[in-house]
Amino acid sequence: MVSFSAAQNDNIKLRASKMSKIDKMSILGVRSFGIEDKDKQVISFFSPLTVLVGPNGAGKTTIIECLKYATSGELPPGSKGGAFVHDPKDAHETDVRAQIRLLFTDVNGEKVTIHRSMSCTQKAKNYSFKSLEQVIQRIKDGEKVSLSSKCGELDREMISALGVSKPVLNHVIFCHQEESNWPLSEGKALKDKFDSIFAATKYIKALDTMRQLRLKQTQTVKECQVELCYLKQNKEKSQQIRDMLAAKEAQLAASKDSVQQIEGQIELLEDRLTDIDQKLGKVMKLDNDIKALESRKKQMEEDNRDLEETMEQVFQGSDEQLQEIYQNHQRTVREKERRLTECQKELERASRDCQRLNRVKADLLVEQGRLQLEADRHTQNIKNRDTQVHSLSSYLDLEGYDRPPFTTLQLQSFHRHVTERLDQEKETVSQVMADLQEKEQQKQQSIDEMRDKKTGLERTVELKRDLQGKKQQELRNIRTELQRLEGSSSRLQELENELTKVERELQNAMQNSNIEELKAEVVELQREKAELDRTQRRLDQEMETLNTHTTARTQMDMLKKDKAEKEEQVRKIKSRHSEDLVSLLGHFPNKIQLEDWIYAKSKEIKNSRDKLVKLNKDLASSEQNKSHITAELHKKEQQLTSDEEKFFNVCGSQDLELDLGKLQEDLEKISKQRAMLAGATAVYTQFISQLTEEREPCCPVCQRMFPSESDLQEVISDMQSKLRLVPDKLKNTEQDLKRKEKKKDDMVALRPVRKSIVQLQEKELPELRNRLQSVNRDIERLKGDVEEQETLLHTLTSEEDTAKACLQDISLMDKYLMDLKEVERKVAQQAAKLQGVDLTRTMQQVSQEKQETQHKLDTTSSKMELKRKLIQDQQDQIQMLKSAVNETRAEKLQLSSDMQKQQQLEEQSVEFITDIQALTRDIRDAKEQLSPLSAALEKLQQEKQELVERRRQKQEEGQEKINSIKDRVKSITSLERDITKYVNEGKEEYKEQKESELQETNTQLHEAEKHKEKINKEMGNIRQDIDTQKVQERWLQDNLTLRKRIEELKEVVGQRESLLKDMGNMQVMQLRQDRREAERKLEDLKKNRSIALGRQKGFEEEILHNRKELREDQYNKADERYRNKMIIMRTTELVNKDLDLYYKALDQTIMKFHSMKMDEINKIIRDLWRSTYRGQDIEYVEIRSDVDENSSAGVKRRTYNYRVVMVKGDTALDMRGRCSAGQKVLASLIIRLALAETFCLNCGILALDEPTTNLDRENIESLAHALVEIIKSRSCQRNFQLLIITHDEDFVELLGRSSYVEHFYRIRKNQDQNSEITKCSIASLSSYLH
Repeated sequence: MVSFSAAQNDNIKLRASKMSKIDKMSILGVRSFGIEDKDKQVISFFSPLTVLVGPNGAGKTTIIECLKYATSGELPPGSKGGAFVHDPKDAHETDVRAQIRLLFTDVNGEKVTIHRSMSCTQKAKNYSFKSLEQVIQRIKDGEKVSLSSKCGELDREMISALGVSKPVLNHVIFCHQEESNWPLSEGKALKDKFDSIFAATKYIKALDTMRQLRLKQTQTVKECQVELCYLKQNKEKSQQIRDMLAAKEAQLAASKDSVQQIEGQIELLEDRLTDIDQKLGKVMKLDNDIKALESRKKQMEEDNRDLEETMEQVFQGSDEQLQEIYQNHQRTVREKERRLTECQKELERASRDCQRLNRVKADLLVEQGRLQLEADRHTQNIKNRDTQVHSLSSYLDLEGYDRPPFTTLQLQSFHRHVTERLDQEKETVSQVMADLQEKEQQKQQSIDEMRDKKTGLERTVELKRDLQGKKQQELRNIRTELQRLEGSSSRLQELENELTKVERELQNAMQNSNIEELKAEVVELQREKAELDRTQRRLDQEMETLNTHTTARTQMDMLKKDKAEKEEQVRKIKSRHSEDLVSLLGHFPNKIQLEDWIYAKSKEIKNSRDKLVKLNKDLASSEQNKSHITAELHKKEQQLTSDEEKFFNVCGSQDLELDLGKLQEDLEKISKQRAMLAGATAVYTQFISQLTEEREPCCPVCQRMFPSESDLQEVISDMQSKLRLVPDKLKNTEQDLKRKEKKKDDMVALRPVRKSIVQLQEKELPELRNRLQSVNRDIERLKGDVEEQETLLHTLTSEEDTAKACLQDISLMDKYLMDLKEVERKVAQQAAKLQGVDLTRTMQQVSQEKQETQHKLDTTSSKMELKRKLIQDQQDQIQMLKSAVNETRAEKLQLSSDMQKQQQLEEQSVEFITDIQALTRDIRDAKEQLSPLSAALEKLQQEKQELVERRRQKQEEGQEKINSIKDRVKSITSLERDITKYVNEGKEEYKEQKESELQETNTQLHEAEKHKEKINKEMGNIRQDIDTQKVQERWLQDNLTLRKRIEELKEVVGQRESLLKDMGNMQVMQLRQDRREAERKLEDLKKNRSIALGRQKGFEEEILHNRKELREDQYNKADERYRNKMIIMRTTELVNKDLDLYYKALDQTIMKFHSMKMDEINKIIRDLWRSTYRGQDIEYVEIRSDVDENSSAGVKRRTYNYRVVMVKGDTALDMRGRCSAGQKVLASLIIRLALAETFCLNCGILALDEPTTNLDRENIESLAHALVEIIKSRSCQRNFQLLIITHDEDFVELLGRSSYVEHFYRIRKNQDQNSEITKCSIASLSSYLH
C-alpha cells in the first residue's frame, strides 16, 4: 500500500484550490491524424484518471506529443524537418497544415485556450516545416481576450499559466516514450536534467559569477596598489617638469630681448650698405657702358676694313646716284622672280596631274590582277567539275561521261541518272531493314511466351515454400507446448498444497499486525514535530531581528566614520585653494560661482585669442606679401642684369636701332659684293675669250683698240690673275655675309629685351621697392600689436588655468558637502531605528536554543520514520503474501486450462505434418519443369541478339553508300554554281574593259611627264639669270653699308668721351672702403645674433620637450589619476567584503533547499517502490547526490553529481548497467511520480506513456494497485489528473476495478489509415476480456 503523511495530505488540500488542469484538446493534421475537418479528433480529460488504449502505431504517443508541444512549444525527438506534421505525400498535397487546440484551467482558476498551428510543404528533395499562428485566449468576466505573440513569449506565458517550469513539463509531466528512462541515463545527461528540474543552474551560475567577480575585484585591488606607486612617481615627476618649464620660459624671454636689440643694429647697417651699393652700381654701369662703346668702336672699325677688303672697288659717285642704280637693279630682279613663281605654280599643277594618273594606273593594275585571278579560278572549277562527274559516273557505272568537257545537256542527264540511282539504293536498304525487323519481332514474341511460363513456375515455388515455412513454425510451436504440458498433472497437486500453506501464513500475519497502533503513534509524533517547527520559526524570526539591529549599529559606525573623512577632505580642499581663489574672485566660491567665472574668463580669452589669430593672419599675410615682393624684386633685378648682359654681348651699345641700321647697310654692301663676285667669273671669262679669239681685239667695255700686243697681253694677264682670286674672295664674302646676317637676327631678337630693360628700369623696379618699404612698415606695426595681445592672452590663460585647476577640487568639495548632508540624514534614520530596542538576548543564546530545538526536531523525525518503516514492513509482508496467494491461484487455473488443450494440439500436429509433405512434393515437381525452360529461353535471346546486330550492320552499310553519293553530288553542284555565277556576272567582258582603260591612262601619263620636264628647263634658265643679277646687287649693297657705318662710328666716339667725363666726378675708392667696413660690422652682429638664436632655439626645444612630457599620458592629469585610482581601490575593497557575505548566504541557502527536496523525493520513491515492486532482490531505490567541491580563489563552489542506486540491506549499487529492462522501466516511472509529487505544486497533471513496457504480470498488477492508491490519496485534490496511455487492455481492466475509471478512450486507424479516438465504457472492456 502507498501511504502519504498527514502533512503531505494537508499540503495537497491547500494546493488544490490553486492548481492548473487540462480540460479538452483537439488535433488536426498531426502525424497519423487526418488533415480534413471531418478528421479532427477531440479528447476530453477526466479527473482524476484518463486512459487511452490502442495497438502499436495507432497514434497513442501522438497525444502526449501534442500536449507537450501545446504547453512548452517543443517538438518531439527526431521530428525536425516536418516529421511532426501529416506527410504531404500520404495526403497527396504539396502543403499540409496542422493545428492543436488545448483548453485548460490556469493556476488562478481561469479558462485558457492555447492555439498552435504549423505547416509542412513538400519541396523537390525535402520538406519545409514552419510554425504559423500562435494564440492564447483567456476568458475574463465572460469575454474572450486574445494574445498573439512570438513563440518565445507565448511559451513563457504558458509556463506561467500552468505553474511549473519548462524542465518539469518536458522531463516529468509530458515525458516522451523514447526518453522515459532518462533517470538511468549516463552521468552528464542525468546531471543536466536534475539541475534544470531543481532550478539550481541559475543559482550556481550566480555563485560562480560572484566568485569570479570577487577574484576579479581582488586582482583589481592589487593592480591599483601597483598603479598607485607608479602614479605617485608620475605626480612628483610632473611637478619637477613644471618647475623646469617656468625657468626655461624666463630665460627664453631674456634671449628674445637681446636678439631684438641686435636686429635693430643690423637693420641700420643694411640700410647703409644698400646706399653704398646703389652708388657703386651706378659706377659699374658707367664702366660697363664705356667698355661696351670701346668694344663697339673697335668692332665697327674692323667691320669697315673687312667690308672694304671684300669689295672689288668702291663706288666713287654720290649717294643719290648709288641709290638710283640700286633701285633699277631691284626692279629687274623682282620681274625675274615673278616669272619664276609662275613657272613654279605650273610645275606643281603638272606634278599633281602626274600623281593623279599614277593613282588611277595603280588602281587599274590591282583590278586587272583580281580579274585575272577570278578567270584562273573559273577555268580550274570547270576542270574540277568534269573530273568529279567522270569519277562519280565510273563509281555508279553510268555510260557516256568518259570525255570531258561536258555540255549543259550532258550535265542535266548526269544529275537525273544520279538521282534515280540514289532512290534505288534507299529503297533497297529499306526492304532489307523491314525483313530483319519482322524476324526480330517473331523472336521477341517467342521469348516473352517462354519467360511468362518460367515466371509462373518460380512464383508457384516461392508461394509454396513460404506456406511450408509457416506450417513448420506452427508445428514447432505445437510440439513445444506439448512438451511443456507433459508434467502438468504433478505440478497441479503441488500448487494445491502450496496454496493451502500460503493462505495460512497470510491469516497469521494479519492477526499479528499492529498497524493501527503504529499509525496512532505516528500522528502523535507529527503533532510534536509541528510544535517544534513553530518554535523553530519563532527563533528564526528572533535571529533575523537581531541581525537587523546588528547591521544598523554597524551602519551607524560606518556612517560616522564616513562623515569625519568627508569633513577632513573639505577642510583640505579649502586650505589648498583658498589663497588662489580669493586673489582671483575676492572670495572663496562654490562650484557654480567658479564655473560662471571660468565661463566669463573663457569668453574673454576666446575674444583675445580671436584678435591674436586675426593679427597673426595679417602678419603672416604681410610677411608672405613681403617675401613675394622681395622675390619678385630679386627676380626683376636678375632679369635686368641678365638682359643688360645679353644686350651688351650682342649689341655693344645702348642704341639698338642705330646699330641695327648700320648692320643692315653692311649686309646690303656684302650682298652686292657677293653678287658681283659671282658674276665676275663669267664676265672675265667672256672678256678673255673675246680678247684672245678676235682678230682685232678691242676693249670689251670702252671698245677701244689696244695699241700693242703687249698691252693686250697685260690686260689679259691682269684679268686672268683677277679671275684666279674670285673664288677665294667669293668664299670670304659669303662667310662674312652669313656672320652679319646671324648678328642681325640676334639684334632683331633683342628688340623685346630692350623694351623689357626700359620697362624694368623706369617702372617695375621703383614700384616694387616702394611696395617693399610700405610692407615693412606694416609688419613692424603688426608685430607690436601681436606681442601686446600675446601678453594679455598669457595673463588671461594663466588666471583661467589656475581656476580650472581648482574646479575639480571645488566640484569634489561640493559633492562631499552633499554627501555630508546625506550621511547626517542616514545617521538620524539609524538612530531612530535603534531607539527603544531591547538587546538583552545575544545572537549566541538564540543560536544555541535553535540548535537544541533542531536536535529535538531531528529526533522526532527519526522516530516518525522508524514507525512508518514498521508500518511499511508489515504492509509489505501482508501484500507479499496476498500476491503469492493470487499468483498460486492463477497458475493453478492456467494449468487446468492447458491440460484440456493437449488433445487438440496433438491432432493439429498430425494435420500440419501431412500438409508439409504435400507442399514438398509440389515444390520438387515445379523445379524439375524450370530447368529445360531456362535453357530454351537463353537460346532464343542469343538468336535475337544476332538478328539485331545483323540489322545494324546492314543499315550502316546502306547509309554509308547513300551518304557518299550525296557528298559527291553536293560537291559537283557547288562547282556548277560557281561556274554559272562567273558567266552570268559578265566577268570576262569586264576584264577586257579594264585592260583598255589601263592603256589609255599610260598614254596620258607620258604626255604629262613631257610637259613637266619642259617647265623645269625654263625654271633653270631663270634661276641662272637671277644669280647673275644678285652679284651686282651685293656690290651695290656693300657700298651703301660702308657709307652708313662711317657715320655711326663718329657717333660712338662722341658718346664714349661723354661717359668718361661723368665717371671721373665719382669717388670710387672711398665708396669701396666704406662698404668693406660696413660688411665687417654686419658680419659680427649676425654672428652674435646667430649665437643668441641658437641659445633661444635650445630654450624653445627644452620648453617644447617639457610641454610634450606634460602632455604624455603618464604626466597629463597625474594628480587627478592618482586621486581617482585611490578612490577606486578603497571602494573595491568594500565591495569585496559585501560579495563575500552574499556568497556565503546564497551557498548555505542552496544547500539547505537541495537537501530538503532530496529527502522528500527519496522518501516518496521508497514508499512507491516497496508498494509496487514484487521482487525480493531490491529493498528500495533512491537518488544519491554526491557533493563535488572545487576550491578556487579561497571560495568553495559546490556541485552535485546524481546517480540512481538500488539498496539491499547495507549495500547500495548503481542501477545503471546492473538492472533488468523491467526494473529500469519501473524505477524510471517511480522517480517521475516522486518528482511530480515534489515539484508540481501548482499543476496536478501527469502523463504515463506505456508504463507496463518490459514488466512481468506480477509487477503490472502491483503497478496498477499502486497507481490506484496514488489516485485515492490525491482524490481530495480537485485538479489532480493522471493520463495513462497503453496497449495492455489487461492493465486497463485492473485499473477499471477501482471506482475512479468509468470510461476510457480507444485509438485506432480508420479505413483511410487516419487515427480516430472513440470514447468507450470500462464495462464494455471487461465483458470483452471475459
